[in-house]
Amino acid sequence: MTHHDMTQSVTTCPRSHPPAVHLTRRGRILLLAVLVSVLFGAFSLGRAGSQAAPEVLQAAALEQMTVQPGESLWTVAERIAPDNDPREVIAQIRRLNDLSDSTLRVGQQLLLPVPA
Repeated sequence: MTHHDMTQSVTTCPRSHPPAVHLTRRGRILLLAVLVSVLFGAFSLGRAGSQAAPEVLQAAALEQMTVQPGESLWTVAERIAPDNDPREVIAQIRRLNDLSDSTLRVGQQLLLPVPA
């Protein structure tokens, strides 16, 4: 067979289409599980990203304060950041001071973010 004959036979062969993909039941379940895992992972990363978002108050520094009678985390949050949601400021104060709840004691020392 000459080179010309080989070229002729290759070019005259009809193109075959790849066979269609058929998934078994187990394959469909596995594909669904993979897709659900990817979506769950993306959702989890999104939540982690939102929790790691910039702090409510971009603190240039921290200041220490002593809790006075009648003060609560709510009143402190409203005083130091009147333009922010007090709940988010309270959460930041609780993180800074490692507080397990929102209860304050008179004379307690708190670290507060100083707005930049």
